[in-house]
Amino acid sequence: MSDAVSRGVNAASLSRRGFLGLSAAAAGLSAAACAGMGGGGVQGGDPNVITFWSSHPGTSKPQERELINRFQAAHPGLRVTLVDAGKDYEEVSQKFNAALIGGQLPDIVVLSDVWWFNFAINKAIAPLDSYFGDAGVRLDDYVDTFVNDYRFDNRHYAMPYARSTQIFCYNQDIWAKAGLPQRGPVSWQEFDEWGPKIQSIMGRNKWAHGWSNAANYLAWSFEGPMWTFGGAYSDGWTLKFTDPGTIAAGNALREMINVKKYANIRPAVATDFGTGIIASAVASTGDLNGINANAKGKLSFTTDFLPHPHGSGCTTGGAGLAIPARISDERKVNALKFIEFITNSTNTTYFAQATGYIPVRKSAQQDPSEVAFLAKNPNFQTAMNQLPLTKSQDYGRVFLPGADQLIGTGLEQIGLQNKDPAKVLASVENQLHAIYTRQIAPKLPK
Repeated sequence: MSDAVSRGVNAASLSRRGFLGLSAAAAGLSAAACAGMGGGGVQGGDPNVITFWSSHPGTSKPQERELINRFQAAHPGLRVTLVDAGKDYEEVSQKFNAALIGGQLPDIVVLSDVWWFNFAINKAIAPLDSYFGDAGVRLDDYVDTFVNDYRFDNRHYAMPYARSTQIFCYNQDIWAKAGLPQRGPVSWQEFDEWGPKIQSIMGRNKWAHGWSNAANYLAWSFEGPMWTFGGAYSDGWTLKFTDPGTIAAGNALREMINVKKYANIRPAVATDFGTGIIASAVASTGDLNGINANAKGKLSFTTDFLPHPHGSGCTTGGAGLAIPARISDERKVNALKFIEFITNSTNTTYFAQATGYIPVRKSAQQDPSEVAFLAKNPNFQTAMNQLPLTKSQDYGRVFLPGADQLIGTGLEQIGLQNKDPAKVLASVENQLHAIYTRQIAPKLPK
């Protein structure tokens, strides 16, 4: 799920910034991050007081307080202080970077899929594996894809927390009027055949399909679809934006918006879908509660897997919990005990049902509360069923500083400005290659 919904940045403003502005911003953020990651000794502090920095993903502050209360009841010798560290993942990361430069470090910090690696490669967050035994962590019960998302150089740098995937949402009433089967499309090519039929009954200023804008992680929601065209952002550290499959996916995006005119890029896809402005969307599981609220009494909708004709067409996303490298080992162990507790089967189930995120433990799928919840909420069951088909994201988006917005803005230029996908994607690749060469390659393990 994206915290970016709350930022209120519209597609037009992002498009005006252009590639150069975003590239400079990305370089500036990375330079600032690197500046704060080098010095300073180990911070002591009371190891029995755990400071938890969070943006409260999915408006989860009440749930986080409840999880803290449960932990303190189970561990009376430990206390947890919850800190409002920012309104979204970006603000939390910037505050954490400032603390690295010269401030008091937290014990735990929420880091999104596009932030944790930059801190890890700069040795600002700790590899956790050596603390698992003392903290009682067993990786085998965590959803494999989720826990492996934080693995680099054979070590884990964060633990899954507010994790999400995408699902295909569609308006059942519109599907029926268009004479379509009540299911999601098998492939994006099939949906391209359906799109004009749906559009013919949508009406003015409404669309058969809506894509998120760059601020709301278009690069994330389009990554899985790109895979189904045989494209990718990268293969390991090798960028793939100029590969034929990637360009084919970019052309498909351009044509559905600018040629066949049945799709659009929207600043609030979940809201537009729930209110009937768009008939379908690639939404985060974390959007479902909001969609349910907006759609209640107005429209009937259901969910399905993302199109996946040749394998995975869906990525993982969301945020994990990391621990600073420069706090004492005793603080690290207690912090990891807290993380283990709030992500156990019972607590990840509680958190997921309240927020729309996916439980991060395998055993949660057999939890009686979760079984009952899914029986009453089949749209959430879709995400659980799709989990085995999900795949970790390409390095080209999540491991390069600023890549998410560079890619998203490129896709906006293709969709909103009808620019040549081959030229736009080549420009994106050139900028990301420069970021990799200057900021990442020198720090990789030899």
